[in-house]
Amino acid sequence: MSSYVGSARWTRGRRGVAEAEGVEQPIDFSAPVEFQGQAGMWTPEHFFAAAVAGCFVTTFIAIAEISKFEVLSLEVKAEGSLEKVDHGLQFTRVTIRPVLSIARDSDRERALRLIEKAERSCLVARSLRSEVTVEPKVLVQEPVTA
Repeated sequence: MSSYVGSARWTRGRRGVAEAEGVEQPIDFSAPVEFQGQAGMWTPEHFFAAAVAGCFVTTFIAIAEISKFEVLSLEVKAEGSLEKVDHGLQFTRVTIRPVLSIARDSDRERALRLIEKAERSCLVARSLRSEVTVEPKVLVQEPVTA
């Protein structure tokens, strides 16, 4: 079993910093503009879509390498549709749009089969209905008197 640890801490306003174990570069983020966040910054919603797109890229490339399939380029956009449902806002749909460049038209059908295989194998996309468990810890800090 593998485990991946990410963390976030509040910095000010509706902003924070995200980090991950074993990753040197932290990422500044904000709430989305529609939730009074700062424009032009990563948001958790962007992380969500980028996680799906990144997983699809690495999954497809791994499948292509194993299949000895030549890829000239691959760009994947993932769009998460956020909607209001009975219990609040939720991503109700994720659309993955891979753009794959190949050298020969004769490989088109095989490329589409490998894309379908990547869709079935992308662990982030397959995990979107995962159980979420919250294990809170609340600390009380006494004010420091001078």
